Formats: sequence, structure tokens, C-alpha cells
Amino acid sequence: MGTHFIVTGCAGFIGSTLVDRLIGQGHTITGIDNFCTGQRRFIECALKNPLFHLIEDDVLNLPGLTRHFQGGDCVVHLAANADVRFGLEHPGKDIEQNTIATFNVLEAMRANGIRRIAFASSGSVYGEATIIPTPETAPFPVQTSLYGASKVAGEGLIAAYCEGFGFRSWIFRFVSILGERYTHGHVFDFYRYLRQDPTTLRVLGDGSQRKSYLYVQDCIDAILLAINKAEDKVNIFNLGVDSYINVNDSIGWITQAMGVNPRLNFTGGDRGWTGDSPFIFLATEKIQRLGWKPKLSIREGIIRTVEYFKANEWVLEARKIC
Repeated sequence: MGTHFIVTGCAGFIGSTLVDRLIGQGHTITGIDNFCTGQRRFIECALKNPLFHLIEDDVLNLPGLTRHFQGGDCVVHLAANADVRFGLEHPGKDIEQNTIATFNVLEAMRANGIRRIAFASSGSVYGEATIIPTPETAPFPVQTSLYGASKVAGEGLIAAYCEGFGFRSWIFRFVSILGERYTHGHVFDFYRYLRQDPTTLRVLGDGSQRKSYLYVQDCIDAILLAINKAEDKVNIFNLGVDSYINVNDSIGWITQAMGVNPRLNFTGGDRGWTGDSPFIFLATEKIQRLGWKPKLSIREGIIRTVEYFKANEWVLEARKIC
């Protein structure tokens, strides 16, 4: 008999990919999404499967969550505001959609006797790390983004519920995730800009920022493996690949895959915006000790993302901001 998973953000990039995988494994899924950034087309196949039940609601609605969580065994909490770049333009958004929403999820779990939660955190919690590659045990620096701060707060709430209420958690600190259904981030932005004007590309920063990326299916592999194998009260894992690139490398692969040769306009400086760490590279030995290893390189993940956009250009205009 399968597990009854509750997936918040089920129609998003990572959430819908996870839903498809869970259905394939025979699990029952209650998916919750407010369709602010999620797309119904991402869950078209899931909606046809009796194992999947969609609820359109917001994770800020605690009474609703408490009803929706009935009968669940494990929560995978993916719903969040992921627009790191624009945090200073709406300071309350990260706190509401990332921290308060996580508190609501925990309270709905507690009301329904659910004691297992997987949480999408971020490598942003390390700020501008002084240890590279950065392990899970690295000291937290002064936070440099509201997004990172809100994820740290979410992690803290989860750990406190594990201690106080007997929960078990799996916290995943991602690098940026790429792949099919990807709807925000630099590959999305560059592709959309180059479709509009293939002669020029504006690049935030100086192009030397060093980043690591992970293909979405490799990310899902790691999440499911950890839930099945890691048995500590609070399990924290970095997820990424054993390498990094700079933004200029990525631009070269994207433009080559699109067959364009734009003039690059750099805004200057070693970062694109306030809170943009110029070097993100996470140590992943801990998750690898469970038997996980990513199948795709960063370059392969970027190229697959570009090929997805070529075949699904509707996604470039479908995203809305709430």
C-alpha cells in the first residue's frame, strides 16, 4: 500500500515533477496550489489519474489546510515565493509565503497527527559563505536576502516542531534547479529576452558570478531517496552537483543552443542584485553517502531546459505574479 503524500505547490516546476513521480510509484497524492505561479498544464496527466486529488487553495489559509491535510501520511512542502531577486520590492512576501506558510503547514500537520515533512529550503541560507564548497555544518553568516532569511526561519520552525511535537523532517538546501517546466531564473530570463531580441542580451552583474545548478529529475531522486533512507529527527541535505560554472559559461551554451550571437550588455559588479551571492557551490557528500549521484551535468541540464522552451514556448508568457 502506498503512502498518502500531501504536496504543496503541486502545480509548480518541482512540485508537478514530483507528483508525476509519486503517481508512477503508486502513491496517493493530495496536491495543493493557488496557481499563482503553478500551471494547470503541468498537472494535466496527474488530473486524469485517480491517485491524484487537486485542491485549489492557498497555504496562508490555515483553516483550509487543516481540512485538506486529513488522512495524510507525509507532507512535501514546496509552495513558496521563489523570486529572490525582487525581495526588497515587497519585503512582506517572503515572510508570508515562506515563513508564515511553513508555520501553517506545521500546524495543519499537528492538527491531523501527521509527523513527517520534507521541506524545500535553499542554498541561499548560507548567504555569502566563507567555506567553499559549503557543507551542511557551515556556520550561518549574516543573511544577505529576505528570501534566505525566510528559509532559515522556516527551517528553524520545522526543527522546533520536530523537538517539541515528535515530527521527523527532511530539509533540502537546493542550488538552483533546472529542467522541464522551469519557469523562473536566469535561463528562463535569457531565453525569453533572446526570443524578443536575438541581437542583444542584458546581463545582471559582470558575468563572472559562479553558480551551481541541478537537473530537476536528479533533485527528485535525492528527495525520495532521503525520505526513504534518512532516519534522524532532523535530516538536512545539500542538493547540487560536484561542480559550478560562471554566468558567461551558461550564456555561451544558451546562445549556441538557440543559434544566436548577441552583444552582451553587463550591468557591472560581481553580483546581479542585492542578496545575489557571487559564489554558490554546495558540498553534497552527505546525500551521496545514501547512494545518490546526479545523472546530468550543469551543461546538460541547461541544454535540456532550452530544448523544453523551444517545444513549449507557451510557458514563457503563462507565468503571472501574485
